[in-house]
Amino acid sequence: MEASALFSTAFCPPSLRLRSRLLSKSPPQVFSTTKPTFPPLLRSPQTTTTNPRRLFLTTTTKPSLFTSLSRPVKPVLASSTNENSITESPKSQLQGAKIVPLVLSVAIGLLVRFVVPKPVEVTAQAWQLLAIFVSTIAGLVLSPLPVGAWALLGLTTTIVTKTLTFTTAFSAFTNEVIWLIVISFFFARGFVKTGLGDRIATYFVKWLGKSTLGLSYGLTLSEALIAPAMPSTTARAGGVFLPIIKSLSLSAGSKPNDPSARKLGSYLIQSQFQCAGNSSALFLTAAAQNLLCLKLAEELGLVIASPWVSWFKAASLPAFVSLLLTPYILYKIYPPETKDTPDAPAMAAKRLEAMGPGCYRNSECRYCNVGVIVLVGMAGQLTNLGIVSWMSNCVAKFLQSFSLSWPAAFGVLQGAYFIIHYMFATGYVELPDVFKIGFIMACVNAVIWTVVGGVWWKFLGLY
Repeated sequence: MEASALFSTAFCPPSLRLRSRLLSKSPPQVFSTTKPTFPPLLRSPQTTTTNPRRLFLTTTTKPSLFTSLSRPVKPVLASSTNENSITESPKSQLQGAKIVPLVLSVAIGLLVRFVVPKPVEVTAQAWQLLAIFVSTIAGLVLSPLPVGAWALLGLTTTIVTKTLTFTTAFSAFTNEVIWLIVISFFFARGFVKTGLGDRIATYFVKWLGKSTLGLSYGLTLSEALIAPAMPSTTARAGGVFLPIIKSLSLSAGSKPNDPSARKLGSYLIQSQFQCAGNSSALFLTAAAQNLLCLKLAEELGLVIASPWVSWFKAASLPAFVSLLLTPYILYKIYPPETKDTPDAPAMAAKRLEAMGPGCYRNSECRYCNVGVIVLVGMAGQLTNLGIVSWMSNCVAKFLQSFSLSWPAAFGVLQGAYFIIHYMFATGYVELPDVFKIGFIMACVNAVIWTVVGGVWWKFLGLY
């Protein structure tokens, strides 16, 4: 099972869902209580108890010691990236649920519960839990409420309807594997908020970035290095590597959604995208699905001693081979127009100099992955109540109707997983190229993990 999980993770790298945020506000007139300003990205020494980053809006009159403060004073937070930009703290206003998404999410659950016929093999309790689970999933997609609030609402519904007892419903909150997933996401957010991931990647660009191929290997190695602490390919790509790749590409005259994208940006995006799956497969904590595979194995009675070390040992050789070959293969089948990037190391050095000696901002996790805990907990109860086994039997019977052997059936499931994960593209890579290059590299990874991985796992005695 461990070998199958590793193969699945490497064969289909998660998609790059990349987001961008643009905030532009005119700074209000302010009265500052700060000391003299310090360089950006460096924290000013706190010599007094006054918060050096808190400012106050002035009244219309000239402030003095005797100015009346009968009117409320609004706090304003200074931006840490621009000493002249000031962003007003958001007002805490209670917002209700979005009516249309709420109705749709609840309606989907009610349809499953009361309209869709219950199979004979499934108990009423299991079917009712499935309806609540489907409604919860729909709500997480449609977002009638924040993720945590909606997940807890679904969990509360299981208790109110007496589908699950209180102890059973909250049993997932005591599972160490689930909390390991949550803590890993905290680390991932910390890497992005503090800029540590950006700093590591920039160092590799400085060391290896004189050529396009070297630049690709630098980004690949840095992505693999920070992967154990960031169990999300989306977080690593969107929060760390996309800004770096975009900056390097634009400096080389390679623009997104433009014929010049093939100069540099397309190749770097493809290289990072294709290597991300192998980085995710290399470490147990590099992808959330790896930890879920471990939990599934434990539920089936397979307890792995030292799971992190065992996972790394099994994945190391095939993952390293894939990481070394992928940038070079892409360089041959999807070559960039720009072969040399002599200015990249200098740009990286300037970027590091601007970052300072390593004084990062304090970051705090402002949300908890309650949705992950609730969904995994519900899925575990669906397994205990027989829903998962019933679904597995239905899928197995459907595949058996085509007289498929287990390798062929495995290929069909992997193909479906592969297609779903390649439904997204970036401005630098067109969707047809995503599918074409993705299919070629999937075949390459399949050969590497089957041949190299098979021999390595045999040597380790895994089968």
